[in-house]
Amino acid sequence: MLQTFSNPPEILTFGEAMTMFVAGSPGKLSEIEHFQRRIAGADTNVAIGLARLGFHVGWLSRVGSDSFGDFIRHTLESEGLDCRHLHTDTQHPTGLLFKERALGGADPKVEYFRRGSAASHLTTEDARDIDFTALRHVHATGIPPALSTSARELAFHTLEQARNSGASISFDPNLRPSLWASEADMRDTLNALAARSDWVLPGLSEGQLLTGQKTPYDVAGYYLDQGASAVIIKLGPEGSYYRGNLDGQEEHFTVPGCRVAEVVDTVGAGDGFAVGIISALLDGYSARHATQRGNLIGAQAIQVVGDMEGLPNRNQLQTLEASQQAV
Repeated sequence: MLQTFSNPPEILTFGEAMTMFVAGSPGKLSEIEHFQRRIAGADTNVAIGLARLGFHVGWLSRVGSDSFGDFIRHTLESEGLDCRHLHTDTQHPTGLLFKERALGGADPKVEYFRRGSAASHLTTEDARDIDFTALRHVHATGIPPALSTSARELAFHTLEQARNSGASISFDPNLRPSLWASEADMRDTLNALAARSDWVLPGLSEGQLLTGQKTPYDVAGYYLDQGASAVIIKLGPEGSYYRGNLDGQEEHFTVPGCRVAEVVDTVGAGDGFAVGIISALLDGYSARHATQRGNLIGAQAIQVVGDMEGLPNRNQLQTLEASQQAV
């Protein structure tokens, strides 16, 4: 039974959800006959993860007036998302992607069919009915501003409105260089969005590219100087690095990664990490606890096929955290 909402969302995410076809077996995509249908999108992965933990999450986007758009809407609603701001675009199609089944923990090859998609036609008008005063938090990534000029305007508008209303903001650069006209445009735009955010969540290589700094300490310092209150940097299997002043004074530390028996699908690890960070901070936990939870949920995401299938619900998370503390 789908959940119905009377109150406006407390958390907002926005971007592009796509219908994804995952290869049923390893091999070149050109040779695969059978695929499994799922959904994909960094922003929706985070939204679903937070909704599974009991937060009231709103999703702002567009889908086409087609079967794939219907599938996405139904899937997100069945995951507990508030889709009152998911608009149906009758002029443009829902984006698609095809993903190979990689072996040995390798990053899978992905082919996108998103040019001219409904989500790429997002505009600030799509945010007209959002009650920003009701929001506790907004999560943004660097993907929507890469889709089009109008989607970029929506990204800046949403963060500015959220900031003016007192909501906290997290930002994951989620670099997609192929979507940008130039590296300079990507760097300038994403750094401008990060400067409007409270919690910045780059991978180390992303942070190095965007800031020109080399060490985690200096990458974090760049964003703290721009106004962020915390920077949590993903270090892959080595864990993550925190620098910020969330607990009353500036501190920095590294939290080691969680041991994983088998890496099945690396896609979605960073989104799981974001779910852990955001949920823990909104739950009122310390920066160290949040960083540990980010590592923990990120590790769950890579142990299953699919981008968001490994994200835990609240009971599962409590069990995982209790097990982690017992080690």
